[in-house]
Amino acid sequence: MAGRKKTIRYQGTVTAMLDLLAEPFTYPFMLRGMLAAILAGALCGGIGVYIILKRMAYIGHGLAHAVLGGAVVSFVLSFNFLIGSTVWGFLCAQVITLTTKKRKIAYDAAIGVVTTASFAVGIVLISRYKSFTRDFETALFGNITGVTAGDLVALAVVTGAVALVLFVAYKHFLFTTFDGDVAQFYGVPTGWVEAMFSLVLAGTIVVSLQVLGVLLIAGATVIPPVSARMLTDSFPRMLLLSAAIGAACGFLGIYLSYFVDVSSGATIVLVEAMVFAGVMVYANLRSRLAAIRQRETHTTPAPDPADSGMARPPEPIKTEGD
Repeated sequence: MAGRKKTIRYQGTVTAMLDLLAEPFTYPFMLRGMLAAILAGALCGGIGVYIILKRMAYIGHGLAHAVLGGAVVSFVLSFNFLIGSTVWGFLCAQVITLTTKKRKIAYDAAIGVVTTASFAVGIVLISRYKSFTRDFETALFGNITGVTAGDLVALAVVTGAVALVLFVAYKHFLFTTFDGDVAQFYGVPTGWVEAMFSLVLAGTIVVSLQVLGVLLIAGATVIPPVSARMLTDSFPRMLLLSAAIGAACGFLGIYLSYFVDVSSGATIVLVEAMVFAGVMVYANLRSRLAAIRQRETHTTPAPDPADSGMARPPEPIKTEGD
């Protein structure tokens, strides 16, 4: 009888635990947030591969700040947020590119000048039009639990469009990413490719603002591809792996944030950082083990032919000078 009571109590505890773990899935706003986090994570992770390989890690952080200026301008002009912010981000990216090509200015310096100026425009307009204050906090830190059906549709459309562009122009993007000068020599329209990449990046940042916010987008576009780079040397596998890491961390981050009751965007980036730390430890261990195996292979003495029953090789003939 006592054993039966313990079994019933154990089953009740397990059921209560399962109910608690499944609780986030019972709320529609959490389901929308999870789907948005998965899409935004995969989108940022995929586009981040090109950013990392082009050594433009700062561009995601800079354009995110620049897009805020476009968001405020769109608000002031009563223009569509997605279109206005994307166009503004695209123009900022083009100005950065033209500045580095026409003048002897480093790429990171041009990013700093253009994006901070755009961000300052947004701050000036916010201080002038007080009604944007609440949206400003959302733009900075994200509000994934406030994702609407319209936000999901926009995120899904942009994700599909980016995937289509990268698939159709895969070779052009790949060639331009690794060596733009050689690609141009072979007839690749690098100018159009760079412009298309700027548009894709601007659209990615705009639709991800609601999920991550301006301050955290840089982490989502840098950490997954860096982690994937340590796991593989193949570009296609790196692209898929980075998108998968971003999507998985997006889901896990918002799921954990529900129980810890903290910012979802920050939790997503922290999960990505923990994945990066784990991958780095794994990569270091793997390289050390490979070095040890290689050392053992080179230091292992050759077997004695006499021990194996084989004839001993003849001694080398010595000359008089030896």
